[in-house]
Amino acid sequence: MTETFEISSLKELNKVCEFIQKSFSDPTFFAFDGEMGSGKTTTIGQIIQSFGIQHFEGSPTYAIIQEYANSDGRKIYHLDCYRIENERDAFNLGLEELFDENSWFFVEWAENIHFLLPDKVVWVYLRYDKVKETRTITFTYDN
Repeated sequence: MTETFEISSLKELNKVCEFIQKSFSDPTFFAFDGEMGSGKTTTIGQIIQSFGIQHFEGSPTYAIIQEYANSDGRKIYHLDCYRIENERDAFNLGLEELFDENSWFFVEWAENIHFLLPDKVVWVYLRYDKVKETRTITFTYDN
C-alpha cells in the first residue's frame, strides 16, 4: 500500500502522526529515506511525541541510537545510521539483536543498514519541493 501526504507546515505533520496511530497498532519498523534537510528528524520527532514522549532528544547522529519509553513502557527507538559505513560498524553496535525487540523503530539513513533490515519494513520517503515549499511524505508498505 501507499499513502502520501503533502505538508506545508509543521502543524500539518499531525496528519502523518494520526495516520501512523490509526494504521499501525503493533510495533513497526519505519525506514526513512530522504536527502539531508528533507525533514526526517523533524518528522520522526513529531511522531515520537505523538506516542506520548515529552522530551524528544533530536537526531542521535553521534550516539546513533536513542531509546524512549512511553507511559505504558513500550520502547521506541530512533536511529540515525548516517555514520554507519559498513556491516562491521552495524554489527559492533548490536543492531541485529536490537531489531529482534518487539519495539517501534524510526530509522534515518536506513539504506546504510539495508543488510540488517527486517522482512517487514514501512518505507517513508521524504521529498522537499523548494519551489512550492512543501514536503511530500510517502509511506510504502505491505498489508
